[in-house]
Amino acid sequence: MTFRVTVLGAGSVGIFVGGKLAAAGAEVTFVGRPRLLDEIRAHGLRLSDLDGGDERVAPDAFGAETVPESAATADLVLITVKSAQTGEAVAELVDRIGSGTVVVSLQNGIGNDTVIREVLTSCVVLAGMVMFNVAHQGEGHFRRGTEGVLAVTDNPAVDRFAPLFARAGLPLDRHADLLPVQWAKLLLNLNNPVNALSGLPLRDQLAGRDYRRCLSLAQAEALAVMRRARIRPARLTRVPPWLMVRVLGLPDVVFTRLAGAVVAVDPQARSSMADDLELGRRTEIAWLSGEIVNLGRMVGMPAPVNARLTELIGAAERGDPRRWAGTELLAELRAAKSGGVDAAHSAQRG
Repeated sequence: MTFRVTVLGAGSVGIFVGGKLAAAGAEVTFVGRPRLLDEIRAHGLRLSDLDGGDERVAPDAFGAETVPESAATADLVLITVKSAQTGEAVAELVDRIGSGTVVVSLQNGIGNDTVIREVLTSCVVLAGMVMFNVAHQGEGHFRRGTEGVLAVTDNPAVDRFAPLFARAGLPLDRHADLLPVQWAKLLLNLNNPVNALSGLPLRDQLAGRDYRRCLSLAQAEALAVMRRARIRPARLTRVPPWLMVRVLGLPDVVFTRLAGAVVAVDPQARSSMADDLELGRRTEIAWLSGEIVNLGRMVGMPAPVNARLTELIGAAERGDPRRWAGTELLAELRAAKSGGVDAAHSAQRG
């Protein structure tokens, strides 16, 4: 049986995942902006990865459209738009998508599946996560730059599609409850603003101890807020989250020995947030560091480090071209943390 798959959000991740499914025999249609659709129509797809994989998909082996007409006959719809665009994008499906269609959110952040479920009430809506980085290399070339899998909420509706994803080299990691995985991925994604502010490729940024200390501050604060909220993130790496906070600050030689997989990144890979800033697009900072700030407000715990990262990315979105050295960004975040602690103590005394 040939499955019909609509990918709503033809960015780097959506095109890589959809392209792999097309290479595995699915009838895939990409829905997105003309800029990328015109490129892949002209060049087809080249899908490579840091493990040496390299395959091509001809332009006539997939569809491309700016409006999701293909959703009317799709067996599976993958939502890969940025979190800020979820409501608007899903609204385009309301009068098109068939009842009972399986819809999987492959997006960063927490709660996108809830937004989708509230709109597409007759569909089977599942949360999912893409646990790897994809970089757009130009001329239809998309490269997976880090290790990782596709995680998805376990559901009988997934059974029929699992062999397709396995053939595509994207076996599904199925979880009865995906929320712990989503919170754990959010912890990892707190590096996105650090990377975007650095202006460096991921591997070079993570090789810098001061940048890692910035990430450690953001993650430690996030873990404290999660603990207050009784949220327990899953363990996604060899080093558990609470220990990773300490490992990140170790000298480079020791860090590489204990957590070398963290810097096992393609030399050209950057965070999606860095790409968004370069293209003048709104980032997902509100669904990453902003999520920690909002959770902190709910449980009565300030999150000044993540609040400052949110402010700095906001300034970059508004055109601030500054690229922060590791020492400068670390000093900025330490000052924010100190101020937040003082404010919290003042509130308690008051």
